[in-house]
Amino acid sequence: VQLQASGGGLVQPGGSLRLSCAASRSVRGFKVMAWHRQAPGKEREWVGRVDAGGTTSYSASVEGRFTISRDIAKNILYLQMNSLKPEDTAVYYCYGNRGADYWGQGTQVTVSS
Repeated sequence: VQLQASGGGLVQPGGSLRLSCAASRSVRGFKVMAWHRQAPGKEREWVGRVDAGGTTSYSASVEGRFTISRDIAKNILYLQMNSLKPEDTAVYYCYGNRGADYWGQGTQVTVSS
């Protein structure tokens, strides 16, 4: 199983960005899919998740600004990020569990003016 993250870049504070995570297997088969991030000098932290039934949950730091969704037909996990702040700057990783843990490579998001 492979997860391929993309969509990172440089964005101004208050801006938006959408990350994608393409899965080599059906996203329906994952018990859970999630996004994590790691800022420079900090530990990796959980951002949000979606379970097999489509229920989402988010960390307090992104609740109301970030939205996780899945495109079942394309086998893609998305992270829509709005109202971005400088403290959202990090490498973002997608994750999935379908009997084992799978991680995508990171994609850099930089929020700066």
